[in-house]
Amino acid sequence: MRKRRLLGRTSVCIVLISAFFCSCTRNESRLQQLEDKEDIRRLITEYGHTLDSRDFAAFSSLFAEDGEWIGGVGRARGPDAIRALMDKAIGTGEAAANLHLFTNEMIDVKGDRATGITKWIFVIQGEADRPQPVFIGRYIDDFVRENGSWKFLKRAVHSDIPSDSDISSRKDQ
Repeated sequence: MRKRRLLGRTSVCIVLISAFFCSCTRNESRLQQLEDKEDIRRLITEYGHTLDSRDFAAFSSLFAEDGEWIGGVGRARGPDAIRALMDKAIGTGEAAANLHLFTNEMIDVKGDRATGITKWIFVIQGEADRPQPVFIGRYIDDFVRENGSWKFLKRAVHSDIPSDSDISSRKDQ
């Protein structure tokens, strides 16, 4: 009878300890995913800051070694090519009064990879120094953790207002 009680108590302890460790593992996984999403949000914010300040050296460092940027001014792969494209298309002079605003991020993390969609608004200084939205669109992103840091693996820029097709037809005229 004593052996049965001892065996029963031991079994209960084993079950409780196992449940505790499973719970800790789940909590650690959830915490890691939250930290990863916050790191990716910071990457997105740094993208805007470096783009608006025309710091294309810092901008291009946000991309993975084989990272790709695709947008209205062209397409480039790798940080050096992305920097060269931005220098050529946008320039390195003093930044005009403009701002990229980001909102409605949706980020899905799976290990060292993630995908995301971010809405954006490009605003310039308009008449009477008032902010004037010029473009509204979305980024379609693939992210990768490279050497412990999140980077853009692919960032595709899409304009919704005016639409990509509206912009293309204006270029052809």
